[in-house]
Amino acid sequence: MDYIDKKTLQRSAQEEKDEFIKAIFSLIVENESGVLSRVIGLFAGRGYNIESLTVAPVDDHGRKSRINILTSGTPMVINQIKEQLNKQVPVYQVVNLCQHGPYVARELALIKVVSKGSERAEALNLADAFRAQVVDASVDSLVFELTGKTEKIDAFVDLLRPLGLVELSRTGIAAIGRGCQTI
Repeated sequence: MDYIDKKTLQRSAQEEKDEFIKAIFSLIVENESGVLSRVIGLFAGRGYNIESLTVAPVDDHGRKSRINILTSGTPMVINQIKEQLNKQVPVYQVVNLCQHGPYVARELALIKVVSKGSERAEALNLADAFRAQVVDASVDSLVFELTGKTEKIDAFVDLLRPLGLVELSRTGIAAIGRGCQTI
């Protein structure tokens, strides 16, 4: 049997803690000027990266908005981000959907391909397989609309690159808890 010393065990435990994990923060905030800049400033000021950001009003009167932020970091950093977001003045609630329970996350992409002949036909076949919609077409170009998980959109984009992909616009993640859970 191999001997493992105490320092090796401690180092292994620390390495596990230092692994990067994803977090999707869903915030309910006051819909007022400057709120988004304060939230983004918190990330920028501490060197945290925002991988995706979406914002939209969520009540009938436009007084509250929901912000979805996709980020990553060590578990300690993710907890720090949540604590710091909770301290922001116009923030009503902060939930890390990845820790809150099951959730649904989707993204929308518009993808422009410029091609003719067999490459155009192949792009249309791929769109059919991925359930992408053609939302604009000309003799030389196609614009596809695709909604789904980020990984699905990434896979579609990767397959279209050699077929003439020239432009891409993505919304970022919109996420919500599953079932009866609310924030």
